Amino acid sequence: MKILFIALTAYLIGSFCASIPLSRRLYGGDVRLCGSGNAGATNMARVYGMKAGLGTLLLDMLKTVLAMLLGKYIMGSAGMAIAGAFCMIGHCFPLYFGFRGGKGVSVGAALGLMSGLPVLGAIMAIFFATAVISRKVSLGSMAAAAGLPIASWLAGAGTEMLIMNVFSALLVVFMHRSNISRLIKGTEPDFRPKNF
Repeated sequence: MKILFIALTAYLIGSFCASIPLSRRLYGGDVRLCGSGNAGATNMARVYGMKAGLGTLLLDMLKTVLAMLLGKYIMGSAGMAIAGAFCMIGHCFPLYFGFRGGKGVSVGAALGLMSGLPVLGAIMAIFFATAVISRKVSLGSMAAAAGLPIASWLAGAGTEMLIMNVFSALLVVFMHRSNISRLIKGTEPDFRPKNF
C-alpha cells in the first residue's frame, strides 16, 4: 500500500506541468499550441522568453523534489526513487492535461539534484557543453539524460536511485524521438529564446 500511495501521489504531483497553467494565466495561450508544441521549459523560453522558461524549469524541479521528499519520508531511499520515477511519468503524460506534457528534462534535473550536487553539476556541465557546441537544446538534453545514471553511479548512488535514473534517462530519450528524427535529417532548429 505504501508503494501504491507513493506512486499515485507522485504521478499526480508530476502531472502538474507548470508551463501549461503559466502560459494560460500569464500569456493568454497554451504553450502546446505554439513553437514545438511541447509543454516544457525550452518551448516556454522559445515562445514567451527566458523568464518564462526559467520559471517553468524551477517549478517543475520543485514539484519533483517535493514528491521525492514525500517518498523518502514514507519509505526511505526506495520511496524516493519510486516517487522520482512516477513524477517523471506524470510530467510526460499528465492526467490533468490530456496526457500531453513535457519531455522530462526539468524533472531529470531535479533527479540529478536529489542524487547529489556532484551529479547535478555533472549533468549540467554535459548539457551546457553539448547545447553550446551543437546549438541544439534537444541534443544537450539527451546527452545530460544519458549522463545522469553514469554520474549517479560514479557518485555512489544506491541501487534504487540508479534504477530510477536509468529509467528516467530512457524515458527522456524516448520523449525526444521526434527531435532525434530531425537531428538525423538535419532539420532540427537551433535554440533561440523569444528575447534574443
